[in-house]
Amino acid sequence: VQLVESGGGLVQPGGSLRLSCVASGGILTINSMAWYRQGPGKQRELVASITREGNTNYVDSVKGRFTISRDNAKNTAYLQMNSLKPEDMAVYYCNARIFNPVLVQENLYWGQGTQVTVSS
Repeated sequence: VQLVESGGGLVQPGGSLRLSCVASGGILTINSMAWYRQGPGKQRELVASITREGNTNYVDSVKGRFTISRDNAKNTAYLQMNSLKPEDMAVYYCNARIFNPVLVQENLYWGQGTQVTVSS
């Protein structure tokens, strides 16, 4: 199983970016998906998560600005980021909890991260 993020880049304060996370590799069932971020000198923090049914959760600092969504048919999660602030600058990682029916267990997978830089 592989998770690949894309969509990061340089944006001015107040701008927008849309991150994508595609899961591949013989996947049958993706349960929850989430976006984390790690800024310079900071610990990795949960930004937003979404269940297979579409229930979402956000860290307070991004509520009203970020929107997480997913396309189950495409094994893809998205993070729409609006009104970006310098403090949003970080490497953004996605993860996915994927059920393995052979082992009858859920495993957690991480992507490699995509850089988001917010600067004028």
